Formats: sequence, C-alpha cells, structure tokens
Amino acid sequence: MRSSAVAAEEELFLPSTPGKFKDRSTSFNRHLHRCFASTSTMFLWALFLVALTAAYISFQSFVDSGSRYFTAAWGGIQWERQVVASAQIHRENGFSVLVTGAAGFVGTHVSLSLKKRGDGVVGIDNFNSYYDPSLKRARRKILNSRKIFVVEGDINDGRLLGKLFELGQFTHVMHLAAQAGVRYAMENPHSYVHSNIAGLVTLLEICKTADPQPAVVWASSSSVYGLNEKVPFSESDRTDQPASLYAATKKAGEEITHTYNHIYGLSITGLRFFTVYGPWGRPDMAYFSFTRNIMQGKAITIYRGKNQVDLARDFTYIDDIVKGCVASLDTAEKSTGSGGKKRRPAQYRIFNLGNTSPVTVPMMVGMLEKHLKMKAKRNYVDMPGNGDVPFTHANITAARRELGYKPGTDLTTGLKKFVKWYLSYYGYNDGRAV
Repeated sequence: MRSSAVAAEEELFLPSTPGKFKDRSTSFNRHLHRCFASTSTMFLWALFLVALTAAYISFQSFVDSGSRYFTAAWGGIQWERQVVASAQIHRENGFSVLVTGAAGFVGTHVSLSLKKRGDGVVGIDNFNSYYDPSLKRARRKILNSRKIFVVEGDINDGRLLGKLFELGQFTHVMHLAAQAGVRYAMENPHSYVHSNIAGLVTLLEICKTADPQPAVVWASSSSVYGLNEKVPFSESDRTDQPASLYAATKKAGEEITHTYNHIYGLSITGLRFFTVYGPWGRPDMAYFSFTRNIMQGKAITIYRGKNQVDLARDFTYIDDIVKGCVASLDTAEKSTGSGGKKRRPAQYRIFNLGNTSPVTVPMMVGMLEKHLKMKAKRNYVDMPGNGDVPFTHANITAARRELGYKPGTDLTTGLKKFVKWYLSYYGYNDGRAV
C-alpha cells in the first residue's frame, strides 16, 4: 500500500511525455541564467540554499524526535513516578524485582506473592493475542489494585528495559515472559525466536551492564527433555533431542544463559516448569479448554500415544510453582560482574519444579467431570506429530535440597480450585452461563 502511494506521488512530479519535459527545461534554463548572471548573485543564492537546507534538517530532526516522544507508549514524569513507587521495598532486606510477563499466568501469581511480603515489584508485558488479551488485562487490574505497576511493552525494546533498570534499581529479575505453547510453533515459528531467544538476549544484555548486576531467575520448561525416555526426568539427563520448536528455544535459552553467566558473571537460575495449572490459567492448556468445552456441551479431543497408551502429565499447581520461584529468588547469590565485566565465577543453577505424581489425561478429565457435575463427550485420537510428548515426570530431589521445594497440592484439589474460579470468572451459575 505504501509503495503504491509513493509511486503515485512520484508520478505527480514526472512529465506526461518526454517532449513536454524538454520544452520546460529549456525555458527553465533561460530563467536560471538570468538569476545567476553575476558571481555575487550566485554566491548569495548559494548561501541562501545552504541556510535553507540547514534549517530544514534541523526542523525535520525536531519533528522526528518530537514524534517519537509523543507517540511513545511509555515515558514521562507520571510514568516514571509509577515505576519508582512500584519498585519501592517495604521490608527489611527486601528485593526490588522486575517481573517480565507479569500479566501472564505465572507472572501474576509470582508478582502478588512478592508484593504481599513487601518486595518492590515492577512488571512488563506485551499483552499479545496468543490467547485472549482480556484475561491478561483482568490480571493486570488485580496487580494494579495491589499497587503493582505493569508496563505495556516488549522485552525486545532495549531502551525501555534500560529506562526501567535506571528507575527501578532492580536487585533481581524474574524472567517469565515467553511465547508459550508447543503446537502453536507450527503456525507461527518466528514468534518463538522473537520472544524466547531474541527477547532473552536483549534482557541479558541490559542485566550484564547494570551496576550492580541483578540476580536472574527465569522460566525454562520441562519440554527440554524432549524425546528422553528415562523417568523421572532429572536435571542431569540429556536435553539434546527437543520434540518441538518451543522446546528447542527453551533449550537454546539454557545455553544462552550459561554463556552470560560464564562471560559476564550473571547469577542465573533456570526453572523447568512441569504443566502448571490453576486459577487464572492459560486458555490454551488442555485442562482449561476441556473445561470450556464440557460446559458448552462440545466434544473434547483426547490424544493417545503408541499402542493406545494414555498420555500422562506431571500436573503442578500454581501455588507450588510460586513457592519454587520465590525460593529461587531467596537463595540466589549476587552476580559477580560490574559494568559488563566478570570479577569471579557466579552461581548457575537449573531446577525441576514439578509435582512428581503424573496423572493420565483421561483421569484428569474424570476429575473435571466430577467437579463440573457434567459428563464430557470424549473423542480419542492418535497423537499427531505436533511436538507433544507422551509423558512428563519430574525428579525434584535437587529443588527439595537446595530450595526447600515441597509441592503440597494434588491434582484433584487443584482442579477443584480451578473449576471454582472458572465458573465465577466466566459467570456460570448451576452450570449455566449468567
């Protein structure tokens, strides 16, 4: 559209025929000769043209800079005050934490937990449309009510991140922003590279030059175990056989963070989440979409693996994940670099955060039926080659030992809490939408 408009604009300044152009140029040359008849006149015209060009360049620069300033989605005195106020620490030896993906499922719960105990929290989220943005904005409304300021912006925006670090003086970063979902990677692969790799590097570049450097805790994924068949999955197991692009970008993230730890002295902890669920969860997750379809009387699709084996997942309740995230922040050592230069080796850790009790998908559906008091219309199909894996099972020995991590919510209890939230949030009463 732009190219056609430019072409049309250019046509306005082109002659209709070469002959007419020739006639006009001849007439123009005669006038030009009269204007520059003397050397002094030519000199004055030259000065005038130089001054006019300089004035135009200065004016254009002013317009461009002003345009950038007034169209920016962030900045200004009021905005800066909100960032500073939100980052304020209200407990002894507390943290000031930048939470990326703050309006996301895990990000919202972690932000609330940190703020409740007196830590300063500033969030950032781009509110993309991977799933219904209204759910993310509803989460932000809750965060705002707790005086947590969430900046609408992208982690690939280095200028924005730099400004947040300047104002927030963050001691820690909880990096939860990511393009999630295994199957969506087949539709929009570039979004995973943009968020999970480029965005991570942009964030780490800001962290490495910060003074002092923050300690970084970030969300990897159980998906990195890929085609690994050894169970339960341990942090020392092979992770070089990803089954999806999502898993590959998370594995790349682990290698990238290790590099920044090794070269720049950033203290980094990676957390491999196992199928997180609960209130305010993600609509693309199976338990969420199954609930929606059951309530609407629609059939649900349940995948089966080879030889009709049921898929199983190590479902982990959101409160347990939050405890693991907060414990990771509490036990993170300080980074050892300054101004992008490493002084000594820094802490580098990776932990599984799971429930250690895998449950088959059909069993999970049975639990939902019980809590919803409705039967599901089940449609069993063979698992397609879309990046899913047949099972996940976390070994949490390291997290127990180093973080004191101890999951305490079984799937039946957790789904009951989720269903209660779902029916309330979406306005159901006795199984009928209000």
